[in-house]
Amino acid sequence: MSDKIYVIGGGLAGTEAVWQIARRGGKVIFYEKRPLSQTPAHKTGYFAELVCSNSFKSKEIIHPHGLLKEELRRLGSIVIESAFKFSLPGGKALTVDREKFSRYLTEIIENHPNIEVRREEVKKIPDDGIVIIATGPLTEGEFAEEVKRITGSDFFYFYDALSPIVSADSLDMSRLFFKDRHGWDEEGYLNAVMNEEEYKRFWEALVSAEIHKPHEFEREIKFFEGCLPIEEMAKRGFDTLRFGPLRPDGIIDPRKGEIPYACVQLRREDMEGSAFSLVGFQTQLKIKEQERVFRLIPGLEKAEFIRYGAVHRNSYILGPKLLNPDLSLKKESRIFFAGQISGTEGYTEAVASGLVAGINAFMMSKNKEKVIFPKETAIGALINYVTSSDPKRFSPMNINLSLFPDVPRMKSKKKKMRFVSKRSLKVLAEFIKNKL
Repeated sequence: MSDKIYVIGGGLAGTEAVWQIARRGGKVIFYEKRPLSQTPAHKTGYFAELVCSNSFKSKEIIHPHGLLKEELRRLGSIVIESAFKFSLPGGKALTVDREKFSRYLTEIIENHPNIEVRREEVKKIPDDGIVIIATGPLTEGEFAEEVKRITGSDFFYFYDALSPIVSADSLDMSRLFFKDRHGWDEEGYLNAVMNEEEYKRFWEALVSAEIHKPHEFEREIKFFEGCLPIEEMAKRGFDTLRFGPLRPDGIIDPRKGEIPYACVQLRREDMEGSAFSLVGFQTQLKIKEQERVFRLIPGLEKAEFIRYGAVHRNSYILGPKLLNPDLSLKKESRIFFAGQISGTEGYTEAVASGLVAGINAFMMSKNKEKVIFPKETAIGALINYVTSSDPKRFSPMNINLSLFPDVPRMKSKKKKMRFVSKRSLKVLAEFIKNKL
């Protein structure tokens, strides 16, 4: 077998994979079809373009997402390095300036001597060498058929949604104020508060608004529970949003000195503060309906939309049935899968799978033993879920406490996470020392 390594797909997972190969001295050919051919969700030709949100979720080490980031940082993740380099005020969350983040990664990858970038669409899996497939959840066309052929299996899928982004200049700042409900960054979030009457008017407009009608093949829409369209949440009950994305917890209306009935939060999209995304407002409403309904939010009456919310289909393979614990394909071990197509869910999770696939592709190219991350680590727990859980019950899942093995019973979730975090980083240090 040739020692050539191909990585197909320039998203978060593919970008991390090529970096892990190249930084170890491996030569890699990196395929990305954008900007020559765009997907329904992407807008640029940058590697690792962030589509759904500009948030990588929690950066606290005693939180599963924060622990996963810390492990990746210790393993030299270029994506996590870039995320922190271009981070924005966002409270406990790691939010980034998405354009600077992706542009920085693109410049590094394109200028690395060990990486050959090919801007072209791949329709067939290379017959020789080692291949990492990281084409993401929007894999389609001839290459999708090629994946079905090589795995001997159809795709599974769920539906994901994007939040709208509005121009800062179009907002009525006299009605809005900065406040992080957790008290981390006072300018982390911009708040639009509602009284009961304003909320009722907004809720009634939202649940009665027109949505995009699905195509015939999309009739049974399965949304990822962690990213439900806001209108779907609203239809579950009048107060559902007030206990979800519009919860007023930790917010005091400075005009009245009291907790508001509901609160919409907007998060910075760039360092200059020229654009804000509506937090938790993923939607499948028609464009005109988005303008009509979301302009009912106080302070957004004249909002100009830089990007409208949208819904897109996410496809993934059945990892527990098809993949080995090193993310190689059981049927053909020279082929690896990484990112959302492998069955991970979330930005940081995609990065983790790219790191694992990249390291193992390099090891294979040098005839070295591939590595399986310990289940006690966040990376190992995640990959174990993707490759070894019950195939009949499998669906993409974010990293969470339930994926870690042998966690002692404790009443306090924080105590559990402190235990998990301390154990994980200790085990990872030994793993790095002995295996990498």
